[in-house]
Amino acid sequence: MGMKKKYFQRRHIVELFMKTIMRIALVIVAGALGLILWTIISRGLPALSWDMVSQVPKGGYYMGKEGGILNAIIGSAYLASGGTLLAILISLPIALYLKAYLGDSKWGGYVRLSLDVLWGIPSVVYGAFGFALMIILGLRASLLAGIIILALIELPIMTRAMDEVIRRMPAELEHAAFALGSTKFEVALRVVTRQMLPGIVTAVLLAFGRGIGDAASVLFTAGYTDRIPTSLMRPTASLPLAVFFQLGSPYPEVQQRGYAAALILTIIVLAVSLGSRWLSARLNKYTVK
Repeated sequence: MGMKKKYFQRRHIVELFMKTIMRIALVIVAGALGLILWTIISRGLPALSWDMVSQVPKGGYYMGKEGGILNAIIGSAYLASGGTLLAILISLPIALYLKAYLGDSKWGGYVRLSLDVLWGIPSVVYGAFGFALMIILGLRASLLAGIIILALIELPIMTRAMDEVIRRMPAELEHAAFALGSTKFEVALRVVTRQMLPGIVTAVLLAFGRGIGDAASVLFTAGYTDRIPTSLMRPTASLPLAVFFQLGSPYPEVQQRGYAAALILTIIVLAVSLGSRWLSARLNKYTVK
């Protein structure tokens, strides 16, 4: 009885220790997030104005003169939307193929490992790869190049997220579809996609949030300009680079605008996150539990 009592006491102490560590970690993460938000809001909100979000930079903007960052807002929307759309066209077929044909086989494991490695590669490496490819092809920095590189960055994120969601689908639904004479392709397209649509939407918006906040890859491939792009072959601005360039300015007023640009970017990412939760909750009503 004495040994058993000591054993339970030791387990209780270990559990209490782990709970304490988890609470400390939670406080650190929440505190870091709160500090970041407070810094961005307190420094960026005073500089935020309608002119800033409705005008492109004018002459002397980076020396504290008039203008705004409309070019960066629209450029980021073009880049992230185009990259996400291109990534969907590639990611969804890969995820469905992994589910329908490879499953948990050896080749399926190799594909998932490759996607995990691609996910972990820093975006600056993607940017350097895109820049080298542009030199070989004789291309200049452009909206199209930025979209392609962002699609490559979002591809492993989107595919692995979709794959993990699809693998959680109840096996009974597949078996019922096969029993009715459906092929693997029909099951993947009509059953899996419809049933796991909320998770697929979440994966897409997760990748979109990563794409709109990436700076290193578009610095090498999309370039930067004070104009709104009118062609896929023209360079385009982006919010992350607007933040980078403005915070590097020696003028305090321009630095404040950099924090305002960071605040706008944070609001967009927050809206995407909340929108994904709301949309997933709505779509979950139409799935089989």
